[in-house]
Amino acid sequence: MRIALTYNLRLSDTEEEAEFDTQETVNTLAGAIERLGHRLERFEVSGPASRTVARLEAYSPDLIFNTAEGRRGRFREAFYPALFDELGFAYTGSDAYALALTLDKQLTKLILSKHGIRTPGWQYVEKLSELAVEGLHFPVIVKPNFEGSSKGITQDSVAETLEQAREKVARALEKYPAGVLVEEYIRGRDLTVPFLAAVDNDYDGVLAPVEYVIDPEVSAGRKYAIYDYDLKTRREKAVTVRAPADIPPKMAEDVRKMAQKILQVLDCRDLGRLDFRLSDAGVPYFLEINALPSLEPGAGIYSAAELEGLHLDGVINSIIQSAAKRYKIRDSSRRQGKPARKSGPLRVGFAFNVKRVKPSATATGETVEDSEAEYDSPNTLQAIREAIASWGHEVIDLEATAELPTVLSSTPLDIVFNIAEGFKGRNRESQVPAMLELLDIPYTGSDPATLSLALDKALAKKIVRQAGILTPNFQLMVTGKERLNKEFTGFPLIVKPVAEGSSKGVVTKSVCYSEAELRDVVKEIAGKYQQPALIEEYIGGREFTVGLLGERRPRVLPPMEIVFLDKAEKNPVYSFQHKLDWTDRIRYDAPAKLEPSLLEKLRTAARNSFMALGCRDVARIDFRMDDKGRIYFIECNPLPGLTPGWSDLVLIAQGSGMDYRTLIGEIMAPAIRRYKEREARRAQTEHPPGPTPPLNKVVQRIEEQTAQANAAAAASAAAAASSQAHGNGNPAPGEQPVRPDLKS
Repeated sequence: MRIALTYNLRLSDTEEEAEFDTQETVNTLAGAIERLGHRLERFEVSGPASRTVARLEAYSPDLIFNTAEGRRGRFREAFYPALFDELGFAYTGSDAYALALTLDKQLTKLILSKHGIRTPGWQYVEKLSELAVEGLHFPVIVKPNFEGSSKGITQDSVAETLEQAREKVARALEKYPAGVLVEEYIRGRDLTVPFLAAVDNDYDGVLAPVEYVIDPEVSAGRKYAIYDYDLKTRREKAVTVRAPADIPPKMAEDVRKMAQKILQVLDCRDLGRLDFRLSDAGVPYFLEINALPSLEPGAGIYSAAELEGLHLDGVINSIIQSAAKRYKIRDSSRRQGKPARKSGPLRVGFAFNVKRVKPSATATGETVEDSEAEYDSPNTLQAIREAIASWGHEVIDLEATAELPTVLSSTPLDIVFNIAEGFKGRNRESQVPAMLELLDIPYTGSDPATLSLALDKALAKKIVRQAGILTPNFQLMVTGKERLNKEFTGFPLIVKPVAEGSSKGVVTKSVCYSEAELRDVVKEIAGKYQQPALIEEYIGGREFTVGLLGERRPRVLPPMEIVFLDKAEKNPVYSFQHKLDWTDRIRYDAPAKLEPSLLEKLRTAARNSFMALGCRDVARIDFRMDDKGRIYFIECNPLPGLTPGWSDLVLIAQGSGMDYRTLIGEIMAPAIRRYKEREARRAQTEHPPGPTPPLNKVVQRIEEQTAQANAAAAASAAAAASSQAHGNGNPAPGEQPVRPDLKS
């Protein structure tokens, strides 16, 4: 089958990304799927949904293997399955309704209470004033209601008294304002029951219970025996999986039957994980269910599956086969039972300028030859061709020469992948896109207006300044005799051509320490490049470049820092010479090492600059950060280099876990979406509708549908719970008042 693996890639150790997949997990899943004989494409889904839609539409998979969690909100786990349903794609795992329901712990407990499932006593709290613990037995544990992966759960989450409970609830609500659960702490141990629907056993795919065993040395220093966030994310080596759990056979059978009933009630599909607490008296209590469980190496689902004779590839195959059976997928060419989808290879024009003159510079940084520095080498062009073709498209070369208008008008094309720099002049980068717009051919990248604005560094700075983004003070000089701007507070100043890219004209002597020196450099630049020279304040400090992908709401890739290694350089610049030979003089840190507050400031500045300039699909934006943490926009390149293993954007993508082929696919996807929208408009003109919702309405419809589903479930659960305020929290016969524990 053609399988798309959808996931969120974990790039940091922050709690926000705790539920995302590591690169190791993604590689493990991808390797298993490929070993099973399927054709696989990886789809990292962070960023605008429109980009994910465009890429999926272009690939048209038979099945989506989904591990994507979503990033925010109470319906985040439901978002992508709802999107796939809306687009008609088959996918693994539970549907949006089940995922929205199971992420809501209190709603899950309300519904299950109707079916006699035993849970610890609990109360759901959205405001501190709502906290009422009558009927609850202390101690209690306070945890977020809409989080997984033990997020928000620490040793400090357990309250022994009402006063402590109020304090912990108040603190938890500040961090998790959507609501928290106050639940009785049960003295005992955790059990986990994995589920694989395709496993043929007496429990409808419910596997044997397993338990997490904490290293005794670590456990000795912990007051409460809970599998908290610290153990799950930072001290995972202190935890091992015991399969099967060390419990009597009759108890294991009872837990599996309880899990079987829960899965039927909640209508979970393909795979899952149910968490129980086994009290010291031997009574199991249901805690929560994860309908989108982690498939990281070493997860409990693999240990339980081995007891059924399934190893890693077998687990992945069982998930695929369960989904394939549900959607009646019988071969790799089509999804049976689903309406036919328009798909197939596109004719992709590839517009470029080929580099025939090798650029060079002296050891001191003086430029010798850079006339074709922005053009691309034959090796780079071939890498891009192969990447486009690997997505199943036909590639037609379009060298940007004087004959290009004639070639375009006579060549049938669906879209154009554009990296052409144009011929000459400050509007050169816009020349090819302008021709494509005249011929109504969709293309990758920004439109002619943005390309012209961004190439003119002075105009670009004026625009981003109006958007509230800091830039160095600057002015233009044409002859070198103009009066120096009074905004400049002193030297050093830096001089560069106003409308060049690839650091053309930026060399060591571009940083000037006197007015006489500056005027000499201005004259040289104006004479060589036949354009004004841009003079701006030199911002001493760290230098960053940020890649962005997408359209209206771009995905900001993790920034890359250019680290200057030569300490003898008093005021270093990222020069033309650096780009020719960087190994000994600079280092690229991708991603950059930044504290969270500075990282967010840089991301915000990049996103706002991208939007202020009207960029589209792809851009790379350069910044300097001074010693006070102020971020200054330097310039924007909406037509960045794509040389494998060398260009800044490619290195940024690699640092974010994105390979070269995926990067090219990400850039191409929005143009494919625009092509399909154009075709839809033409079809409507020829054959008036039959309304079909446009893709940009998909997200809105998903949110409406998931909200309606959640409301319906809440109404049903409320009726089931009657006036019961705290769930099924009574102690079992012969058992002492209980204190529940949590594993999220």
